[in-house]
Amino acid sequence: MRFIFKTDYDQDIRLFKHGGQVFWYGLLLAFLVAAPWLIEEYWLAQMTFVMIYAVVGLGLMLLAGFTGLFSMGHAAFLGVGAYTEAVLAAKGWPFPVSLAVAAGLSAAVGAVVGLPALRVKGIYLGIATLSFGFIVEEGLARWDSVTGGNAGMHVKAVNLFGLEASSNEAFYGVCLVVTVLSTLAVMNLLRSSTGRAFVAIRDSEISAQSMGIHLARYKTLSFMISAALAGVGGALYAHKLQFISPDQFNILQSVDLLLLVVIGGLGSIHGAFLGALFLITMPQLISLGKDFLPAFIGQAPGLQGVVYGLVLIAFVMFEPMGLYGRWLKVRTWFQLFPFYRKGMFKRQKSFQKSDRLK
Repeated sequence: MRFIFKTDYDQDIRLFKHGGQVFWYGLLLAFLVAAPWLIEEYWLAQMTFVMIYAVVGLGLMLLAGFTGLFSMGHAAFLGVGAYTEAVLAAKGWPFPVSLAVAAGLSAAVGAVVGLPALRVKGIYLGIATLSFGFIVEEGLARWDSVTGGNAGMHVKAVNLFGLEASSNEAFYGVCLVVTVLSTLAVMNLLRSSTGRAFVAIRDSEISAQSMGIHLARYKTLSFMISAALAGVGGALYAHKLQFISPDQFNILQSVDLLLLVVIGGLGSIHGAFLGALFLITMPQLISLGKDFLPAFIGQAPGLQGVVYGLVLIAFVMFEPMGLYGRWLKVRTWFQLFPFYRKGMFKRQKSFQKSDRLK
């Protein structure tokens, strides 16, 4: 079991808590860098999708897991980023510039969507963001002159100032760089006063406001940053698929993204990556399992939706902390064995007085 003896307050906000984290994350990064030479092309493509969804998941995790604001229309920001990147790539813009514009435009749209969050929350905020998702999907379908309407549009390869990243290996490298930079940005944001303000709002808005935190400013900022990351993921998503249409950014995509953060583990950076891994591998596992099921079950049209629903219900009932929460329990069991107590992670039933006054 590892004990960390802290001697100053700066240790609480360090990027890496101890040398073990530096070693394991460095080993993981080394494997990801060497992956194009170690694994097959199919699995490399799946890893690319995991990183794209992880970037989007980081944004939604920042909003839902660290600020406490749920969005049921996050696929709209994904679509705004994807179509912005597709249009600018067709005009020959370099990828870093078009990516920044896609993130900025998505952030601007997020600021508009964040306005309802100033007055509503909970299920009412979900309904507001869900309505916005329908509006964006319909707008993309109707704006034929720019988006191509329901016919969709093709997306050119990544243009890195004259160099095209057209191969799977090259695009994987681009996604890896963007994912690492996005992760570091979110981790540093959470260590700053802004990130601590987000967490304070999530825990208790009344307490946060009493400490001088401007609720409207930080809620809007959280929506903007979350939308910007979704726009970045959308830009990568468009280049990976090489063809986009409005029906790819519908309500089902938003539900998948919300499923990502809930199953991955709300309130953790690791949860965004674990949720993305779940979202990509689950359809593969369902396809493999169909061969072992009776024909009337394996060929049923709604099998994937049923499995997703059952998995979500199981996590909400038995493991509300998600996959990362389960990993924490397993790790603690090994660290404390044989002194682990069963009720160590039992959920607290009492609340603060400020929470009861809401």
